[in-house]
Amino acid sequence: MSQSTTIRRGGSSARKVAARQDTARKVKAAREKGGSAIDRLWALVPISEETLHRAFLAVILGGAVALAWTVASFAGVPAMMTAQVARLAANAGFEVRRVEVRGVKRLNELKVYEAALAERNHAMPLVDLQGVRQRLLQLSWVQDARVSRQLPDTLVIDVVERKPYAALRRADRLVLIDQQGVALEPVSPARAHGRLVLSGWNVEGQVAALEALLDAAPALRPQVGEAAWVGNRRWNLTFRTGQTLMLPEGDRVAAAALVSFARLDGTNRLLGGNAMTFDMRAADRIYFRVPGHAEQAAAAKSAAAKPALASAAPEKSAKPATKKEND
Repeated sequence: MSQSTTIRRGGSSARKVAARQDTARKVKAAREKGGSAIDRLWALVPISEETLHRAFLAVILGGAVALAWTVASFAGVPAMMTAQVARLAANAGFEVRRVEVRGVKRLNELKVYEAALAERNHAMPLVDLQGVRQRLLQLSWVQDARVSRQLPDTLVIDVVERKPYAALRRADRLVLIDQQGVALEPVSPARAHGRLVLSGWNVEGQVAALEALLDAAPALRPQVGEAAWVGNRRWNLTFRTGQTLMLPEGDRVAAAALVSFARLDGTNRLLGGNAMTFDMRAADRIYFRVPGHAEQAAAAKSAAAKPALASAAPEKSAKPATKKEND
């Protein structure tokens, strides 16, 4: 009995089979190696796989809720919900019925109440605290303000007032200003009495420079009644005695001149004396101006000249006689 053998053409050779098997082994080894590395990295993460799945689920649900809220916002649903909550709060007694103001000494409290009255009889959830604060900051006396709720029905306003520094002399009135040059309110001369009075163009912008100047001679500060900013470049200081000190230009030069004047006043008592103006604009000298000094000097000169004229008159009358005798 004979056996037949079938030979297929195009079949894989032993070399190709071995190559495929080798490639499969390499792929398997790479997969096992990569999997083990990922497993090691996953072991370092202090979160369990179940927790991570829950976190992903929460993110997905949060995104869905945010999308739903956005769609509802366009439809006006949140506004209706807010209004409903506000009505419920007001019915429960959470409504602005009282306004408590703290920290007010010079500011007219009525202006504070006017700024807050827009929120009166409003439900507490609807009170715009930042809006009330911004309205308060527009008041000249208010440097800062804090607005808070005191449940169930009180709006509390804490005010930080500006401190008046001097009276600004304008063409038709006096105006209180603070150290930043902010105008507070007009004042009468009686209310401005005893305060430092400032004058001159743009003097409210020179308050810091004036403070530095007066700090150079603290002994003279209480005696300065008025400071005039002259020509937008230098100071004239008028003391409470009515005497005026004219200072040179430049912050350092003016401060040095003021210190020199303080020393001279300490040794010679210039303030309260006859001189009404002290001119220190020249670097090397000081000029004193005494009212009526020129008239007094002219009168003294005229009085000194009269005896000379009187003694000269007989000499003129004697000359012809002498001449006549000679003849």
